[in-house]
Amino acid sequence: MSKPLGQTATSNDPLSGEIHAWETALAVERRLSERTRAIYIDALESFLSFLGGHLGGRPTLQSLQELRTADFRAYLSFLRQTRRLASSTLAQQISALRSFFRHLEKAGLVANPALQAIKSPKRPHAIPRPVSESGAIEMISEAGQLPETPWERARDAAVITLLYGCGLRISEALSLKKGDIPQGSTLRVIGKGHKERVVPVLPAVHEAIETYLDLCPHPLTNDSFLFRAKRGGPLGARAVQKTVKALRERLQLPETATPHALRHSFATHLLENGGDLRTIQELLGHASLSTTQIYTEVESKRLREVYKKAMPRR
Repeated sequence: MSKPLGQTATSNDPLSGEIHAWETALAVERRLSERTRAIYIDALESFLSFLGGHLGGRPTLQSLQELRTADFRAYLSFLRQTRRLASSTLAQQISALRSFFRHLEKAGLVANPALQAIKSPKRPHAIPRPVSESGAIEMISEAGQLPETPWERARDAAVITLLYGCGLRISEALSLKKGDIPQGSTLRVIGKGHKERVVPVLPAVHEAIETYLDLCPHPLTNDSFLFRAKRGGPLGARAVQKTVKALRERLQLPETATPHALRHSFATHLLENGGDLRTIQELLGHASLSTTQIYTEVESKRLREVYKKAMPRR
């Protein structure tokens, strides 16, 4: 993660102070993931750096107030020409800037409507690419065969089982505390926006977690993170991504077989087996049903492929 911009704040530098306050709000109030916060902070840093040359000096709160729509468009043009960013990345850049300007407006410091006149580039319509049911099961099984210590293999298998068996985001799985582990058949999960949801826990998930707990050499209290790294600290997302990459290569799975693809698999396989969209929406923690409906496209695509293979060519 890049160095927080606000760390350079001084008493006579109000902008740096507000940057620091914004960074804190992203983590504490909005509870954005570390990765998303890093993207937002890097986006603001890039924008302020551009303004330094564009305006002929380090930007201030006053200069941000005076920015015109043409200035924001000049920045987007700069990004397109120098970085050749995809539309989705450009949209994320704009989202980060809007977040910062909303913070300044809320603080009563800057109220500049120019940014609102900028339309975000249309994001490409992407269909989720889930791991097949057999592929997901193979990943769980193969995790127990990786060249790690027995407790690390059990941990990796438990994490992957949670991602697939409960449809968790990687951040949700890694934020679980030992005390969160249910005694019954459901698990309370804190998702995006600090929203709580309840998901069912299959016996296979219980078993995988219990196996890991029996082997884990690090002392765990109810308030400590459930999944631990080799030296005892909290397990990080990059470690899980590295493990999934190793499994993908061992099993010759496609590049799309990522930790988040296991969440897609959870939803898609539920839909294939008769699950209704409203229930799947609740299990995934989607705020809108339209977000969940994209999985119907995955199922439709699969059915078309099956039909195409089954029908004789003429």
